Amino acid sequence: MTIKPLFTLKEAIKSLWRNRLMSIASVTSVAATLIILGIIFAIIININSIAQSAKDQFDSIQAYMAETATAEDIQELKTTIEGFEGVAEVVYESKSDALLNMKSSWKDNAYLLEGLEENPLPSSLVVYLKDIYYSESVLKQMQFLQGIEEIKSYQDIVEKLLAATEVIRKTGMIVIFVLIGISTFIIHNTIKLAVNARQREINIMKYVGATNWFIRWPFLTEGTLLGLMGAGIAAGMIRLGYDYIYEVLGTDFYAIISVYVIRPDALMSDIVFLFVIIGAGIGALGSIWSMRKYLNV
Repeated sequence: MTIKPLFTLKEAIKSLWRNRLMSIASVTSVAATLIILGIIFAIIININSIAQSAKDQFDSIQAYMAETATAEDIQELKTTIEGFEGVAEVVYESKSDALLNMKSSWKDNAYLLEGLEENPLPSSLVVYLKDIYYSESVLKQMQFLQGIEEIKSYQDIVEKLLAATEVIRKTGMIVIFVLIGISTFIIHNTIKLAVNARQREINIMKYVGATNWFIRWPFLTEGTLLGLMGAGIAAGMIRLGYDYIYEVLGTDFYAIISVYVIRPDALMSDIVFLFVIIGAGIGALGSIWSMRKYLNV
């Protein structure tokens, strides 16, 4: 017998309804697993985005000038720093330039800076390095220079963010593997019930010449549908939750944070693809497991 897609789908849907309580448990389990996966994925992606933004600036060190520093003092400091090993270039950033750069980095939220009565940002020297390797030695030498109010480097920030990402990733992977195992087991039991309920029908189909795959496909389709339904529910929940969080971060109070947060549309395209693959995979795996053990065809 040839495999008929419409027949296969119809039989899978009938089986889902026949064992609806177990089907609901399977879908809920898959959805819960993928929601947790989505949360972990969103956190890691956003931390990576922040870390990358810091890395993009890590090849530079910013030295903020004291208010009392004159133009001659600044030029002398610039010349001195340019002589340090590992320094590629030193650029002077005035107070007005600093404000313009901040407005540019804030993008759509730049209007929040329009109401400032005076520019609170200091002038600075931006020290560009030939390689990140030289950052520590250059920092040590700059600490002894007069006329510098504060030195800003992103090394500690990057290291802490990357360390946090690694902890979240490892913990998340352990949790996800456990939940995937539980979801697969529940789908396995759901398909097992369907196989047991149709055992007599299966024997008749074998007797009249049905091929192994003709019998297997409805069960495989059923498991895949369970996984995809769980994936759809999880994607919807993640979208609603992430949209809310992104909206909150977009308010005036958190505007500076939202600059580095991944937009919902960009994040969801990756999450939906990931959920479909994993959801269908969990369902198919649970089905194959059941058929291998309980379907002797």
